[in-house]
Amino acid sequence: MAQITVSLIKADIGSVGGHTRPHPSMMEALKDVLRDGYAKNIINDFYVTRVGDDMQIIMTHNKGIDNSEIHGLAWNAFVEASNVAKKLKVYAAGQDLLKDAFSGNIRGLGPGAAEMTFEERRSEPLVFFMADKTAPSAYSVPLLNIFANPFKTAGLVIDPRMHDGFKFQIFDLIDHKEITLSSPEELNDILAILGDTTRFAIKRVFSKNEELGIAASVSTERLNLIAGKYVGKDDPVCIVRAQSGFPALGEILQPFMEPIFVPGWMRGSHNGVFYPVSVEESDPTYFDGPPPICAIGLHVVNGKLQGLEDPSSEVGEHIPVDYFKFPCWNHIREESMRLNVAIRKQGSIMPAILPPEEMEYTTRPQVLEKLKDRFTKIPQK
Repeated sequence: MAQITVSLIKADIGSVGGHTRPHPSMMEALKDVLRDGYAKNIINDFYVTRVGDDMQIIMTHNKGIDNSEIHGLAWNAFVEASNVAKKLKVYAAGQDLLKDAFSGNIRGLGPGAAEMTFEERRSEPLVFFMADKTAPSAYSVPLLNIFANPFKTAGLVIDPRMHDGFKFQIFDLIDHKEITLSSPEELNDILAILGDTTRFAIKRVFSKNEELGIAASVSTERLNLIAGKYVGKDDPVCIVRAQSGFPALGEILQPFMEPIFVPGWMRGSHNGVFYPVSVEESDPTYFDGPPPICAIGLHVVNGKLQGLEDPSSEVGEHIPVDYFKFPCWNHIREESMRLNVAIRKQGSIMPAILPPEEMEYTTRPQVLEKLKDRFTKIPQK
């Protein structure tokens, strides 16, 4: 069977009433461009969704990762939606589009991309994670629990295809380097690196079974490093393959049943706890948060997407499973809010706010600049 590529590309290009949700006309603008791409055989299928004020495009195609035609289609879709946003005068219209023109792929232009190429299995379920108000390192803890923690993922113990573990490709987001380490034998080294959430993040996870290949992919673009200043948080996305040699769906979702502290939140300057929530209820309205995390499920079937819709439905009109929608997550949301309210009581003091190195790209340095000459040297005895 031919290899298939799944691309999940996101951007924040404006929202109604502050940082809440995109206008429906913006979503339709994305769909119009993607329908045209489908008609021209650029893509096999697509789906448009969102988390908070971030818009996501899911596409299937046969062109591989970092393909200029695929990224160009996504860029054009976001530009058209941004034009709609500007006409509607919504807040932060065009925020993540940091360049004026497309230059081969979207990396370095503002939008974030998680992509993977694989040979489609007999059944190919995918989980798409979408987060708002946070940074690429936000997936490090859950991905470690999914692919390297036998107390969370029983398959690492009892599934012979998973028993040998997984390989983690980790990016240095500052120096633009990468390293691949293997679990379980190098797990302590992996933890030593990923402990610095300001610099390092998991980019991809691979099965040690070469027939299975890639297991997960994360967007790792940092907007402040592209723009040189604070222009919004990175709001990363992640794709995870499920079942049949990969972790079961329950093993993929289980890590989100425990509090996960992530950087970002209000003005990209605060720490908060992930809030697992449905797509429809993901509007961040408490202190521009808390950082919402959504998870939806679709299958890849013969190179196209399949959800709960009738197989004869129009292209792009999919109905995914919205995993965090269900009432069993209510007590997790309550715990998240309890901790988020507690840390907010700390105000603008660490650890409620991010460390100084992460605040360098916010508006805080402008405040400190006017005070620097008022510091006086303390005499040493």
